Amino acid sequence: MSDQRPFKITDARGGTAIPVRVTTGAERPEISGKEDGMLKVRLTAASASGSANQELRTLLASLLNVADSAVAIVAGEGARDKIVSIDDLSSAELEERLGIAD
Repeated sequence: MSDQRPFKITDARGGTAIPVRVTTGAERPEISGKEDGMLKVRLTAASASGSANQELRTLLASLLNVADSAVAIVAGEGARDKIVSIDDLSSAELEERLGIAD
């Protein structure tokens, strides 16, 4: 039996929600693909430093061309698997801007 779930970006009231899996300690921050139903993101910050969440928000805001304040971690703040919401951006726009459309 497979534990894989489909990659799912969800349109929500006022924006989009996306599942994200974070790996820390990378040489540079980047989107590294999709796996197990989640967007994979590599960050330079150490997870214990508390700065990884800010780096994630900043990276996504930059890649999506939205304000930092439009990106929020709504679940999983202390975990590597998170749900991130992006205000005023549809799922189609998010997929296009990140280049992750199927």
